[in-house]
Amino acid sequence: MNAEQMWDKFVSKSQIEVTEHQSWAFGAAPDELAELVLRGIKTGTASAYPLYEAENEALPKAGDYSVILDSKDEAVCIIKTTKVTIVPFREVSEEHAGKEGEGNGSLEYWRKVHVEFFRKELSETGKLFHEDMPVVCEEFELVYRT
Repeated sequence: MNAEQMWDKFVSKSQIEVTEHQSWAFGAAPDELAELVLRGIKTGTASAYPLYEAENEALPKAGDYSVILDSKDEAVCIIKTTKVTIVPFREVSEEHAGKEGEGNGSLEYWRKVHVEFFRKELSETGKLFHEDMPVVCEEFELVYRT
């Protein structure tokens, strides 16, 4: 099922009046991370703030809906953003790292994989990673699945 089909089913079942939504896949491992959302383990994600600037993209905000896609651009589920905070990379909390649900859930693991991921992503736009770089920490809830 594609994103629009899933969105239409969600709107029909939930009878919400919201029409705005985004469709996207988690960056590093879309299938694995979407599965963590379905299992209720992943309730947060983080993005490099400079990428929003580089792509002239709006920041997420509480109340936003997103259709989560897998690596084949198939719709997996729909999430609703509940909280967004922007903090320097070095200040991302152990609590947020745990909400991301990856690896062993520790801040140490989170930092290791995100330094690698952010360096790669930023280099593609000519930007450099640094510990003071703002990070968009997003929390969400699963609101629809097939």
